[in-house]
Amino acid sequence: MRIISIANQKGGCGKTTTSINLAAALASNNRKVLLIDLDPQAHATSGLNIKAELSIYNVLSKIAHKKTPLEGIIQNVGENFDIAPSSIVLSTIEQELSGEIGRESRLWDILKDFKAHYDYILIDCPPNLGILTINAIRASSEIIIPVEASRFSLEGVTQLTSIVNLVTERLNHKVEFRILVTNFDSRLQHSFKMLNRIKTDYKNKMFSNIIHVNVKLKEAQNEGLHVFTYDKYCRGAKDYFSLSREIITQENAPLTAPSPSKDALKTFEKTLEKRMKDILKENLPKLNEVTLSVKAPDAKEVYLAGEFNNWKLDENSRMEQANGCWIKCLNLNTGKYRYRFVIDGNWVEDPANPLTQLNTYGTLDSLLEVKK
Repeated sequence: MRIISIANQKGGCGKTTTSINLAAALASNNRKVLLIDLDPQAHATSGLNIKAELSIYNVLSKIAHKKTPLEGIIQNVGENFDIAPSSIVLSTIEQELSGEIGRESRLWDILKDFKAHYDYILIDCPPNLGILTINAIRASSEIIIPVEASRFSLEGVTQLTSIVNLVTERLNHKVEFRILVTNFDSRLQHSFKMLNRIKTDYKNKMFSNIIHVNVKLKEAQNEGLHVFTYDKYCRGAKDYFSLSREIITQENAPLTAPSPSKDALKTFEKTLEKRMKDILKENLPKLNEVTLSVKAPDAKEVYLAGEFNNWKLDENSRMEQANGCWIKCLNLNTGKYRYRFVIDGNWVEDPANPLTQLNTYGTLDSLLEVKK
């Protein structure tokens, strides 16, 4: 079984389009394929018109209300083609796993014990270098990096490959990556210039096939279909079918390396954490970490709702309990925010915060002022 991640932290490079249509192309070649949607945006799930009550979150999370094995969420897309769907609640998994030893191997632990037979497992990664992408890299033996024939798409590839190399070195887990040129517009001279640049930088790490610009690919996704169902004779379908044949010719892949020792795992986690912090400092806006808490020892569930999350009550706003105190950590821009706690369905202001503001319902909201 070959496990291949499709990853690039830049959005709009054809990552999900590649995940969906490459899976369909491999399935049309009589290979049994499972597509794991590991992106909280769930674009692969919605792009195949899949509706799911349970998602990959229920598999990865240790505190999910409806914990389930991987085979419990799998849905069939078509002949030889299944999907493990995603949902927005997956965005909370990074906070859940923070501080947990082996958090970057959570998906790997699940897949190594996965008994269902598939020739290929493709993993559609989120457009960032967070813990979900690290999990995908750790679980994979191969990575496809979709790259547009443009300067901006090339930016960040070096950071992704450095994380790949870190996993290889620290965990004794060999991961091969290859560049796939996508959204190639043969009408533009600039496209050929950028293609030559990519060939120069990654000449031994490129697929021979490239994916051309084709409106049918977008139309298919808008209809909740893969391109082989929507229009199997279009240019996009031919490109992905050719790509699948190129991948199939490499099928005698080496076995996954053995599990690393606990000491190697701890060393890797420290190195990875430092590397991730460096990347975040370089690329993310400066946010302020804020912790809000409320004492409610008898409460069954507590949520934090405010202007920072559009007053939503969902898994992202659920607070964690610790010895009768409910806690939630936030990363916020500087500014003022109104908020309230929702304790077993009752909306209350923060009793520990004297700053309040009258709302349109005639009650008080607590007022949080975030400073640099």
